[in-house]
Formats: sequence, structure tokens, C-alpha cells
Amino acid sequence: MIRHVLPWAYGLAAFAFIYLPVGALVLFSFQDGSLPVPPFEGPSLRWYADVLGDDDLVAALLHSLTVALGSAAVAVALGFGAAYGLARHHLPGSAVLRGLLIAPLTVSYLIVGLGLLIVVQRVGLGLSLWTAGIGHVVINLPLCFAIIYASMGAQQQNAERAARDLGADEARVVLLVTIPMLAPAILAAFFLSVTLSWDEFIIAFLLTRFDVTLPVEIWSMLRSGLSPRLNAIGSLVFLVSVAAILVIEFTLFRRRRK
Repeated sequence: MIRHVLPWAYGLAAFAFIYLPVGALVLFSFQDGSLPVPPFEGPSLRWYADVLGDDDLVAALLHSLTVALGSAAVAVALGFGAAYGLARHHLPGSAVLRGLLIAPLTVSYLIVGLGLLIVVQRVGLGLSLWTAGIGHVVINLPLCFAIIYASMGAQQQNAERAARDLGADEARVVLLVTIPMLAPAILAAFFLSVTLSWDEFIIAFLLTRFDVTLPVEIWSMLRSGLSPRLNAIGSLVFLVSVAAILVIEFTLFRRRRK
């Protein structure tokens, strides 16, 4: 009896530990009072209306979306190019190159951000959303490369050879054969990069000045104390992240079915 109950109890305790803070965040975003603490007074959409009516928050939200989508697209394009080159061509020191491409995954975002800040200042670029986007490309590129490279198997290679035998040039092979076959991995890398960039704080904080992303705006609001307004913002951020993860899962599920 205990052997059957214990795994379920452990699983429920693990899920409660993970999702209870998120549940409290979402619950008190509907608080009608001025503090996100018990007792719960509501439900009310007052703070969501307040957040969506704040021009600075809406601007920060749009900045985050722009940086996330733009940096994810660039990281996926560069990751695909690197993965295709290393998977389809025998280059000297390819194992070392793969290691160097994946190595940034082990480096702290703080170290990456400080290094990029020094480089940006040396080059003379002003801090902006562009520099934050560059930073997000740097941290997402290794992840995109790893996901796409791991999906490049013999099946795609045989299809590419067949296309070449039928007279297709290299550009047609890549555009009409390789990319469609790798579409699930490419989409998974893209949406995962969007999720990581969407709520990234350290690099965005170090590499922006006047136009800031949503996590930086939330941090500046936290200095004035807790408010259900922050819960509403956090709930919106969580909703976007969950939506991106669901798209990833749906994409991978379709790939497994095929």
C-alpha cells in the first residue's frame, strides 16, 4: 500500500512546491485590495486594467516582444547555419568547434552581460534594445545550435543526396528539403529562445538604458514595494511563457507522431 501511495505523494508534493508560488502570484493578481497578501479580496480585474492602461508598461511589453522575436530569429538562423555546416561538411577540428559553440551554455548570464557591456563600450555603441538583442543572440545561439544539430540525422542526409541526384542545386536542397524536414526542431529552438529572451533580466538590465524590457521595468517597480499590479504583470509574463512552451510541446508531439 505504501509503495503505491508514496510515489503519488512525492509527485504531488513536487508539483505543489513548483506551482504553488505561481498559483499565489496569479490568485493575488485578482486582488481587489492594495496589497497582494491574505485575506483574498476579489476577484477583480482592476490591476489588469491598470497594467494595460500604463503606457510605460505597454511599451516595455512591446520592447520585450520585439527583442525576443528578433533575437530568436537571428539565433535560429545562425544556429542552423552552424549546425548544417558542421553536420554536412568535414571540417578540421569540428569537435572543437562544436564544443566552442555549446560552451556559452555553461557561462553565467552575469559574466556574459559584463563581457558584452565592456565590448559595447569599447566599440562605441550606445546601450539600447539593439545591444540587448545582441546579448540575447549570444545566449540563445548555443541552444539553437544544439537542438538543430541533434536533429540532423541520416534520414535528412539521404533525402538531400536524392535531391542532388535529381539535379537540385545546393540552395534548393537547403530550402526545399533540409529546412522542411528540420522544421519541428527549428520551431522548437525558436520558441524556446523566445521564452528565454522574454523574461531574461540580467543582460537586458546591463545592456539597455532608456528603452527597457519588461523584466527591467518590473525590477524598477519592485523598489517601491509589493503591489497586486506586479502580480498582474507577472501573470501576463507567465501566460506568454506557457503559451510558447505549449507551442514547443505541440510541435515536438507532432514530430514524434510522424
